Amino acid sequence: MGQITNPDFKEKAELFTEDLRSKNRSESTVIAYSKDIEQLLNFLSQRGIDSLDKTTAEDLQAYKQNLQDNSYTLKSISRKINSTRTFFRYLFENGYVKDNVSEKLAHPRFEMKPPRVLSEMEYRALRDVSRIDIRLYSIVEILLQTGIRIGELANLSLEDIRQSKDGRISYLYIKPAGSHGARKVPLNRSAKAAIDEYLKVRPETEEETVFVTKNGRPLLVRNIRTAIDKSFEKAGIKNAKVNDLRNTFIAHHLINGVSLAVVSKLVGHKRISTTEKYLTVINVRVKEEENLKEL
Repeated sequence: MGQITNPDFKEKAELFTEDLRSKNRSESTVIAYSKDIEQLLNFLSQRGIDSLDKTTAEDLQAYKQNLQDNSYTLKSISRKINSTRTFFRYLFENGYVKDNVSEKLAHPRFEMKPPRVLSEMEYRALRDVSRIDIRLYSIVEILLQTGIRIGELANLSLEDIRQSKDGRISYLYIKPAGSHGARKVPLNRSAKAAIDEYLKVRPETEEETVFVTKNGRPLLVRNIRTAIDKSFEKAGIKNAKVNDLRNTFIAHHLINGVSLAVVSKLVGHKRISTTEKYLTVINVRVKEEENLKEL
């Protein structure tokens, strides 16, 4: 992709990155946006544009077409367009350009695949194969029973395992991260028991992170993902990813009558429309169960 050679472009890209960090965006988001903007600015330079204020809507449309011509996935193009629109909105709001020419830059149309939800048989098989490792079983149980994100699980500290003032309800305190606010997620008996069993054998360490390696160091997201992927394989569960445990939690609660608003709050969705997409999965499951009853 190459470094940005235009000094003005480089300065604006750096200011934009600083602005993202000042808004507490996650580091992964900052890096992704920075790379996207670097690609955009290099494209504009190749078109002979030497000032961002000279950029037109046609230039941005050409950038989108260039991405399509170079076989980027629709999901990648959509993300890069989002980065472009965020960048130009920043430039406009700070007076670096006279007009926000990105406003009419549309996302590509593509069909979202329905969320992958584990069947009851898959659900049980995954729990069974993970029982051989207390730490792994605790991780799987928390993800299945709380619906938290894998990054949130990796960042859990011992003080985040809490109880209500009357001591009757156990819950996880999920710290704010990036654009996601803090929230409390209740622990059912199964999840609480799994955590308690793991804490009995957790290596002694000064680290406050709940899940640690045998050497007492924080267990990284990639290590958690690898362990669960291996469990999927052992359980014979195909085409599943770690996030499908979160999908399963959401679908299970909606099927059992928990309101969209409550589920959305539990899993930390910023918009209830994100939770609504699971209704399609639920309708399919209900029809499948009805068909089975008729057989």
